[in-house]
Amino acid sequence: MTITTDARPPRARWREEGGATILELAGDWRRGGPEVEVNGAMPEKPVDRYEAGELGAFDSTLPAFLLAHLRAYPRPDGGANSFEGLPPNLRGLLELALAVPEEIVDNGAAKLAPFTVRLGKLSLKAWRSTVDVVEFVGQCSLSVGRFLRGRARFRTADLWLSVQECGIEALPIVTLISFLIGMILAFVGNAQLTNFGANLLVADLVSIAMVREMGVVMTAIIMSGRTGAAFAAHIGSMKSNEEIDALRTSGFDPFDFLVLPRLLALVIMMPVLTVYSNIVGILGGMMVGSFVGIPAVLFWNETLLSITITTSSLGIIKSVFFGAAIAISGCMQGMRAGRSSAAVGEATTHAIVAAITWVVVLDSAFAAVFTLLNI
Repeated sequence: MTITTDARPPRARWREEGGATILELAGDWRRGGPEVEVNGAMPEKPVDRYEAGELGAFDSTLPAFLLAHLRAYPRPDGGANSFEGLPPNLRGLLELALAVPEEIVDNGAAKLAPFTVRLGKLSLKAWRSTVDVVEFVGQCSLSVGRFLRGRARFRTADLWLSVQECGIEALPIVTLISFLIGMILAFVGNAQLTNFGANLLVADLVSIAMVREMGVVMTAIIMSGRTGAAFAAHIGSMKSNEEIDALRTSGFDPFDFLVLPRLLALVIMMPVLTVYSNIVGILGGMMVGSFVGIPAVLFWNETLLSITITTSSLGIIKSVFFGAAIAISGCMQGMRAGRSSAAVGEATTHAIVAAITWVVVLDSAFAAVFTLLNI
């Protein structure tokens, strides 16, 4: 905006008259113009009347000046502010600005809430999350019960599609990770056991570690990041597009139609993938063994001697529970997602974190139980 040479300097004068607060405004209030000349002490109470007879042209500088005082000292009774004496256009700007609550920007300068308050909020959040998980698991259990009684309604094609996504399509990544894990175990074991002249025990180390822990845990982590995230994204997108509401309106139970096929598919395929992972991991260890002087036949015979039915069944038993936890985590985050694309992304992230967390927690619980049972 161009400032003319004959612009009058802006002035504001506060005064008291008969117990009323009066603000006189004069001059041209322009951005980049002369500095505002303020006379009188600014009162710590609302203005009762304005005198704008000598007020010239103005831009946003004048409304900003007036708003600062109006918001700092509102009327104690909560009544409307007085704009008596102001031009109609300026009065309209002030009324419009005061109609919108002032936005308070938190620059991190505010003090933290007391520790007890923060602890209470975290406890309430944890309790609500626990209730949500228990409720969702209960609804899944009811859905499985309806399936066992032959009363669950879902498309069989969805079940086989989920089986394909959880099984055959996951083989490449499971193969790669399991083979590398087997090789790593063999390299580490050989580096230590060679010092004692017992490098043949590398076969025992690789086989027992794979069938008890590494095979099922690594498969579960892979499926958490791959399949659990896909479940959350798919169901979250359906909720965002109101397809789940359409299912309810049509008389379909979303748990039977969306959650149950995915839950069954992952529970069925996790044991199969675990057995496959164990075999691939042992083959990876066998390849490393052949490089360090352990013949493949000798490695395989030692593997068969070290693995018992009990040992080989532990990972398979855990895989069923891991599969259920991954499916429930993914579907739950999808069903709880908001109705926006950003919410779908957040649900996918939460599904991965929750699934991996539950896998680790369950594995720790199984390890404690197996130790107590001396298995």
